[in-house]
Amino acid sequence: MKSPMLLWRVVAEDFGDRCRVSTTHDFKTVARRSEHEGLSFLTITLPRFGKDFDEALADGGVAHAHFAGFQRLGGLPRFLGGFLELVFDRSDGVLLDVPSVPAIVAIRQLTRLCSKVALPCSYDRERYALEQYIKTDGELVDAENSWSEDDIHRFQRISRLIFGEVFTRMDNLHARGQLVPKHGPGSTADRLLGNEKYDLREWTVRLEQGGFHSVDFILPNPRFWMNLENVKFLSPGEERPVKVVPVPKTLETPRIIAIEPACMQYAQQAVAEGLVCLLETYNVSKFFVGFTDQEPNRVLAKRASKDGSLATLDLSEASDRVSHQLVVYLLRGYTHLLDAVVSSRSTKADVPGFGLHNLTKFASMGSALTFPIEAVVFTSIVFCGIEDAIGRRLTYKDFYSFKGKVRVYGDDIIVPAEYAQQVMSALEHFGFKVNLHKSFWNGKFRESCGKEYFDGHDVSVVKLREVAPTSLRDVKEIVSWVDFRNQLYAAGFIRAVDAVDRHLTGVLKGHFPRVGPDSPLLGRVNGDGSFDIHSIDPRTHQPLARGWRVSADPPKSQISGEGALLKYFLKRGSLPTADKKHLLRSGRPRAVGIKLSKGPVQ
Repeated sequence: MKSPMLLWRVVAEDFGDRCRVSTTHDFKTVARRSEHEGLSFLTITLPRFGKDFDEALADGGVAHAHFAGFQRLGGLPRFLGGFLELVFDRSDGVLLDVPSVPAIVAIRQLTRLCSKVALPCSYDRERYALEQYIKTDGELVDAENSWSEDDIHRFQRISRLIFGEVFTRMDNLHARGQLVPKHGPGSTADRLLGNEKYDLREWTVRLEQGGFHSVDFILPNPRFWMNLENVKFLSPGEERPVKVVPVPKTLETPRIIAIEPACMQYAQQAVAEGLVCLLETYNVSKFFVGFTDQEPNRVLAKRASKDGSLATLDLSEASDRVSHQLVVYLLRGYTHLLDAVVSSRSTKADVPGFGLHNLTKFASMGSALTFPIEAVVFTSIVFCGIEDAIGRRLTYKDFYSFKGKVRVYGDDIIVPAEYAQQVMSALEHFGFKVNLHKSFWNGKFRESCGKEYFDGHDVSVVKLREVAPTSLRDVKEIVSWVDFRNQLYAAGFIRAVDAVDRHLTGVLKGHFPRVGPDSPLLGRVNGDGSFDIHSIDPRTHQPLARGWRVSADPPKSQISGEGALLKYFLKRGSLPTADKKHLLRSGRPRAVGIKLSKGPVQ
């Protein structure tokens, strides 16, 4: 099981049994090409094959440009030909009247099994991704120059009809000083960890002028005003830039994120929390945007795969293509809210190999405001496109007719299929790039929020996220593979589950018990109610198993008296903090381990 090729083989055999298809020659192809192309065949080439397959499903047939690099027999590739023949006609590649859903799942699973394995990219791929990050800013300038006054006024008018109540409420909250900040557990550009964040020593002049007054946000009480002598107030030219870093995503491309300074993230969280809450509760916005629940998007995508009424659109580089100037237009007229959003936005980025860069984009992935602001922007532009298609101005009442027809979650966008072309044109006019390989408005294939559907059937796949663990020291890999194993079991992969079980049992020294889904132990969730019971808890009479449990202690991080008081005032909810030692230890664990112990089976 150390080789992903062997995992691919047993998954293929499982599907071969289901569909009564021989996979012998398919595995020989995988083995031969993996030997020559390396791991990139499984992680890059096969996922591209899978994307072409999805397009062919949506288009109703295989085109000449599909499946480049694979030999054909008739209208279909020889590779996975046994499965493909159950979906398309071999002679001309046209979609069958009643294609086999198990065969569709088989092809999608076998081509995407290793598509998301987190592996570091080559230096050239990382540098190219960073170049694209900077190049995007130049393209945004071109987009801004192309907008007419009519474009801007319409964008503002539509956004106010949908989000005006939310913006007004947020404007009032910030004017009254009722936005409450918070710190997250992650890294910051100034390398503050854990409890250190509650004793901030940097604040920006822009934050101060934007309504985030240091005496209210840094101090637990105005009585401690003398502590401000230890705070350095940074002018715009002195502000700390975001730290841009590539992190592993796939072997083909890294994910580019930006680590914000602690003070900026602190203020961003104050705006984001209030904005998300209001957007999900106020009319009309609650019909169209979501942040905490992906299910509405998935329900609509499933319905659309059956009746074709809706299109699912996906954007490339979505976060990096929201123009700062567009956000200013969006919030113009809501003075206090605009001040809050603009003052908590970082204006410069430190890009590895390229130095300091002044940002045209509103924010990168890493800002707490990226997700809610982009959802508002996308929704407003979607209705600009719909207005183009209808040929008249939308009224407030019109928006109610689009309930259940338009939905935005991040860069996953759902719109009526009849307006898809106009919506895509509007998005591109405002500087966004529609990913045509992952956008669908024809046929019976749709995808949204990590789920894929064909003709009302869920054809989503299980994806490997980490390389195989080889020892107890590989904690991240072990945790990922246990979850992967349980997903395989739920999907009915008999051979694959058996192979992964044997591998994990060896790595875990034989301690890999059958447990329930809520057990804290790393175990096999079989869903049949059977457990490996080691003993009974004498106090609670609860069945216990013996297995490995993840152990992750927060690092030592003491806090000052003033910082502790501030942390108390910023706590959400009325219940006490669960960790009694949070004033001594705080932040993300620097190391994660596992230990052998007894634990409840469910």
